[in-house]
Amino acid sequence: MTKSVFISLLLIVFVDYPTQSQEKPEVKFGGALRFNYNLSTWKEGQKDRGGDFGYDMFRINSIASYKGIKLNAEYRLYSESFGGGMLKQGWVEYDFSENKNLQIGLTQVPFGITQYNSNNWFFNMTYYLGLEDDHDMGIKYSFSGEQWEYALAFFKNAEELNFGSYSDVSHSRYSYDISSIDLNGDGNPDLRNKETNQLNGKVAYKIQNGKFNHKIGVSGQLGGLHNLDSGETGNHFAYAGHYEMQAGRVAVKAQMAGYGHNPENPSGEPTNVVGMTAYGAPYLVAANGKIYTLCLSYSLPVDWHPVSNLQFYNDLGYLDKSVTEFKNSIMNVTGVLVTAGNVFTYIDAAAGKDHPWLGPEWTNGLAAGTENASWHLRFNINLGYYF
Repeated sequence: MTKSVFISLLLIVFVDYPTQSQEKPEVKFGGALRFNYNLSTWKEGQKDRGGDFGYDMFRINSIASYKGIKLNAEYRLYSESFGGGMLKQGWVEYDFSENKNLQIGLTQVPFGITQYNSNNWFFNMTYYLGLEDDHDMGIKYSFSGEQWEYALAFFKNAEELNFGSYSDVSHSRYSYDISSIDLNGDGNPDLRNKETNQLNGKVAYKIQNGKFNHKIGVSGQLGGLHNLDSGETGNHFAYAGHYEMQAGRVAVKAQMAGYGHNPENPSGEPTNVVGMTAYGAPYLVAANGKIYTLCLSYSLPVDWHPVSNLQFYNDLGYLDKSVTEFKNSIMNVTGVLVTAGNVFTYIDAAAGKDHPWLGPEWTNGLAAGTENASWHLRFNINLGYYF
């Protein structure tokens, strides 16, 4: 290589063209502060107090772009008992065009109805099994046209905070993932599985018929489950058919999803359940099942200064577990979202049977369940200022 050619290459790498030198980085910051009131029928002390009102979450969002490369990140800070600080999402993005992009990092898994398969603050049954608003570490390509939408993704693993050879999944996370769990209380984790090498695909077709907008789609997911004790890798999969409709103020979301987890646990450990975790605490989930969800909503614009809109909704979720002896789980949330400027308030009556967040049975609610389970109700108000 001659000296002149070498200098020319250096100029190409390190010297901007005039149009590029005029570009300036763009950075925007936002966030939210939320408070929560709840009154639960299974908590006697709380009922005696008339419920509890306290801190929920503080978050910071950042969006940046420079020379065609974008950044999107959200960091949340919960109380220590709910997992403390955690990165909810964070990715680097390149836009090939207005409707084609590539994201690398902690990005949303393209599965089912996105962004949310729900309207309420509690999400739907799919969320608690890692199939709604899930974020994993990988790379995703997305296309969104006038009629077709599709996404393809590869995820190396879920959020990873510990990089040791045999490190268990951290419980400090926003979305639910396969994890270890201490089954007998001896301080040693069991069912030590981790998600790895996951493929996702999603395609949807949009139909506009007068004032009715429809979206029909299917999703698929396949990946590995690596057991830290046996050293063997099992598999997990999921599939879904989903439908969305918007007609003026009325909206409908409907989905059927099936899933299966086939771990390679050491001898003596059960394979009909797996551990899942988020918000600082794991629980058990039936290893195989089907999830049915149906969400209805109606938006009513109002002029009640500062209130501008009321969105009424009812979100239903049902988990049909494959093991005959397991008791199925159900949740139903009826509520209203009140919009007042930058303040968004969810007022929910959330009822559940064998649901860890909506009843007294935490560890086994979504797994074996309980005999003759009763309905339990959590009345919840979440008030947030978003900036």
